[in-house]
Amino acid sequence: MEVPRPLAAPLAAVPIPLIEGTVKLMFKSLLKRHPTLFERLGEHKPKRYAFRPTDLPLVFLVEPARPAISVLRRTADPATDAAVEGPLFLLLALLEGRCDADALFFSRALTVTGDMEAMLALRNALDGSEIDLPRDLGAAAGPFAPLISRTAAAIRRRALAGESVAWN
Repeated sequence: MEVPRPLAAPLAAVPIPLIEGTVKLMFKSLLKRHPTLFERLGEHKPKRYAFRPTDLPLVFLVEPARPAISVLRRTADPATDAAVEGPLFLLLALLEGRCDADALFFSRALTVTGDMEAMLALRNALDGSEIDLPRDLGAAAGPFAPLISRTAAAIRRRALAGESVAWN
């Protein structure tokens, strides 16, 4: 499932610092719950990874060595070592290690460019991290944790329902 255009289109007008601030908070929370996430990258830790959701006007640039995340407009072309492009919900499923990245790649649901060895190292690091976005985002929501976790889980279920994704 792709993010519906009426929900994605307004992101083109939202100031990047506002989007980036929210994304950085989520990233920081995720790293707090999974502090060794990038340690398995080895020699690929200094590389820059771009995630380009095809259904959003944004690009997410992750730099594990710092660790940092940046948000750019889709029209920007940041220098990266490796990039993956596909619908947002599939990229998030990859982040959680819930789907078969090889099957998505060979079915052309995802496009990977650049240093394939670096992207494989990242995939392996993610596969072993046990990330669960609804749980992890909820943990950072304080008293709203149950509401955030349930809402995020419902969105994930609905977004991936009907996807021909091979689950691990």
